[in-house]
Amino acid sequence: MLKALFWRINFFLKNRKSAKINRQLGNGVKSVIVDSKNGLLAVDPRDLEVGFKLRNYGSYGLEEITRINELITTESNVLVVGAHIGSLVIPIAKNCNKVVAIEANPNNFNLLKTNLHLNKTENVSIHNIAASSKQETIKFQMNVVNSGGSKRLPKNNEYMYRYDNPEVIDVQAYSLDEYLDENNFDLILIDIEGSEYFAMQGMEKILSKCNTLIVEFLPHHLKNVADVSVEQFLSLIPQHFTKLTIPSKNETHPVDIGGVVLQQMYNNKEGDDGLIFTK
Repeated sequence: MLKALFWRINFFLKNRKSAKINRQLGNGVKSVIVDSKNGLLAVDPRDLEVGFKLRNYGSYGLEEITRINELITTESNVLVVGAHIGSLVIPIAKNCNKVVAIEANPNNFNLLKTNLHLNKTENVSIHNIAASSKQETIKFQMNVVNSGGSKRLPKNNEYMYRYDNPEVIDVQAYSLDEYLDENNFDLILIDIEGSEYFAMQGMEKILSKCNTLIVEFLPHHLKNVADVSVEQFLSLIPQHFTKLTIPSKNETHPVDIGGVVLQQMYNNKEGDDGLIFTK
């Protein structure tokens, strides 16, 4: 009861703020340009998560960018699954050889394309598809108040995922092993709001060749979006990875011990924006 009340209040406050922004700027304004530490970025004025931080604080995810940059060189090839509008992709691209970026939400993809142009970023190739276990058409909901929270239709579509009444569209999805012409990446970043499990099912070859895997871990996504256990999630991590770093806990463990920690985190409903698996 209290949880439902919280989300109703949260929905009301966020949408009231989003509606106020629209009235101030006009309904015809689809994006605003922010000169941020991440780059010159076009952001949706209705977005009250990543967009809000870029507009109001002038940056987003700088600690994560620093961690990634420490794991790559100017010779590295990087795959980003869940590129959003490019706030991580663009600064990472400055420090590596090439980035391949996957973004399923067509609205986010258009902003990503704009932002690459604004920053004259030429070593990034982008693909407007969803990553999955196979070629298929999936139902996909496009959140506005938190556009980065857009996701495939959850198996258990709780109110926290649909509080802003997202439009549901059909999106073409592929196994990245089959879709991408290349499969040699030094670092892979996967942040796709609960679809990480399905994406990893379809990129066995790609994962087997990379040196570093960074993947979001949120218990409610495992439970509600993918409907898988921690054990099932970890079963897709290639065996050549021997270490697991959990940035939110500032801990590094052998993968087997790390799995025990992740199960404890799942039980305690604790997540991490980017678990780091390394050799």
